[in-house]
Amino acid sequence: MPIKTVKFGGSSLADANQFKKVAAIINADPDRRFVVPSAPGKRFKEDTKVTDMLYDCYAAVDTDDFDRLFEAIKERFNGIIEGLGLDMSLEKEYEKIRNSMILHAGRDYAASRGEYLSGKILSYYLNIPFIDAAKVIFFREDGSFDSERTDEVLSEKLKQYEHAVIPGFYGVRPNDTIKTFSRGGSDITGAIVARAARADLYENWTDVSGFCAADPRIVENPKYIDVITYRELRELSYMGASVLHEDSIFPVRVAAIPINIRNTNSPDDKGTLIVDSIRDNLGATVTGIAGKKGFCSITVEKDMMNSAVGFGRKILQVFEKHGVSFEHIPSGIDSVSVVVTEASVAGKEKAIKEDIYSIIDPDRFELERDLALISVVGRGMVRKHGISAKLFTGLAEAGVNVRMIDQGASELNIIVGVSEKDFEKAIKAIYDSFNANGFFDVK
Repeated sequence: MPIKTVKFGGSSLADANQFKKVAAIINADPDRRFVVPSAPGKRFKEDTKVTDMLYDCYAAVDTDDFDRLFEAIKERFNGIIEGLGLDMSLEKEYEKIRNSMILHAGRDYAASRGEYLSGKILSYYLNIPFIDAAKVIFFREDGSFDSERTDEVLSEKLKQYEHAVIPGFYGVRPNDTIKTFSRGGSDITGAIVARAARADLYENWTDVSGFCAADPRIVENPKYIDVITYRELRELSYMGASVLHEDSIFPVRVAAIPINIRNTNSPDDKGTLIVDSIRDNLGATVTGIAGKKGFCSITVEKDMMNSAVGFGRKILQVFEKHGVSFEHIPSGIDSVSVVVTEASVAGKEKAIKEDIYSIIDPDRFELERDLALISVVGRGMVRKHGISAKLFTGLAEAGVNVRMIDQGASELNIIVGVSEKDFEKAIKAIYDSFNANGFFDVK
């Protein structure tokens, strides 16, 4: 019998009506056997996600606001229970959570209770077993995820069940305290469960019908991506595309399990399929465009740099000394630029400059701020002529000055740096140029 692991995001479980949609999706396919829920998200634009309510409540534990904030959380979950017409009570769970908060059980513990309670309700509603993630998902003492132990224990546990609900976002440390993944971490839990279940498919249900070729907040009605490889997704996620948590790729990639991004509100849409590879290399020339702001570039020039053995190493050692990791290193014969996040060098600029001068005595040192990076990603770009021409023509026609160019060694992506003020304009210009020339069309 095929196995599908299905994860539902916060918008998919925001209220009772959304819970009903989720149940209908699960019941429509008997292969959807293991379910990973998030905490309830926003019901409307001005609403507050339950995870944020829990963070705020925990921060107020020693204040007069604590009881009021905790009651609001109870109301959210009780409203879902009432809307589903369930004969169940979470009062004992509420009391345990409240007491644990008062005893300062930890911010991670507080935040994780959204997924925990959401899972309890969904398990009861679907009439399938509930498995507490704290029993099967493990972190090491230093807070790093213990992948192999988790896979061993969780795999054996899932073999005992035909169906189960496993809440997302959290696990446990060796000292039995709760540890959460980073925000959006239910995606990671879903991938971990898919791997442990040896699933044939990991369905990630959200509020969009797949992965868009560009940010729909910037580009109006961008095309959806039909099929994308793990490598392409990793590149786009890292550069700001936010449909799927970037760390959720690795557990399923290890097991070569495809991911299907689906829309809870439009369950008949086929969504985006994420696969390990596409043998015939068919698909669109350009898969997608993504970008982020908040970068700066440190450029060092020195005559005959290319013939000086160890020049690059010495520069990078300076950044390592100050705890700064680099993003990109475009270079020329007598110059090299190190692109980093502005946040990582904040307050360290003077010390970095002094160290570079003391080690290599450059002819010129320049720090450029307010840099945004835009990545054009596509497995088909390597076989298509004119990609760069259309990219830079589109930017030139839009009046956008390119401040940096870098291409990945695999030719999977081309990265350009532009001023932050030109970021949105550049995204639109690149998308329009490629779209007009059919580069997003599946061949």
